[in-house]
Amino acid sequence: MLQKEFPCKVEWFKDLTVKLDLGFQGFADLYPCKKLLIPIKKKRAKKGIANDLTEREVEHNKGIGSERIYVEHAIGGMKRYRILEHRNRLKSTKIINQVIGVCAALWNYHLITV
Repeated sequence: MLQKEFPCKVEWFKDLTVKLDLGFQGFADLYPCKKLLIPIKKKRAKKGIANDLTEREVEHNKGIGSERIYVEHAIGGMKRYRILEHRNRLKSTKIINQVIGVCAALWNYHLITV
């Protein structure tokens, strides 16, 4: 989906710091970016060989995760509005974008008032 929305031929992220999760392995090969923050994946376990991450790698992953948790909470908060939780059958991307914008605004309002 990322490659469909952001074709590789255009340098979309050239001047940006990009924060991703492990689902985007290989991102750096397709898109040049100023700085890429992606967690370090634990190596595959082989028989008799330890595959633990070093202390530095664990701290790196915790730093990325501590920033990402706010994004995950925001997505979860927006899903409280059931229009985003269920399958969307709207055909117009303009209307879909407006619905997402309204849900984001309501969630931000909720954060301000609490």
